[in-house]
Amino acid sequence: TGVGGFILPNDHVDVILSRRDREAEKSTGVEAHTSETILANVRVLAIDQTVEEKNGQKVVVGKTATLELAPRQAETLVLARQLGTLSLALRSITDSTKDGPVTEDRSGARGSAVNVVRFGVSTITTPK
Repeated sequence: TGVGGFILPNDHVDVILSRRDREAEKSTGVEAHTSETILANVRVLAIDQTVEEKNGQKVVVGKTATLELAPRQAETLVLARQLGTLSLALRSITDSTKDGPVTEDRSGARGSAVNVVRFGVSTITTPK
């Protein structure tokens, strides 16, 4: 939610949990909500995208994302789903190597530029 159909396979996202804060409600007597990032820099493997018509305009809607997760991350996601609402925040392409699971040594002599190919158009991006 909140990214308007812009998430594509191989993009990286943060998973955000939004829920009611019952502890704060007990102490203040006022309805309270909280949100927190429960998973950061997760790779999207696939996303369903359908085109729907809304107010006379065609919009791309994705309701299910398949994420690349370690077993413990999957457990965290399943529990979070029971606690509240999950949302995905799309990360910049230059953020994809800054944190999160990295399994290869990035200290080699290769440049820091990233070649991004979207819809057949190649663009070189460098992290800032």
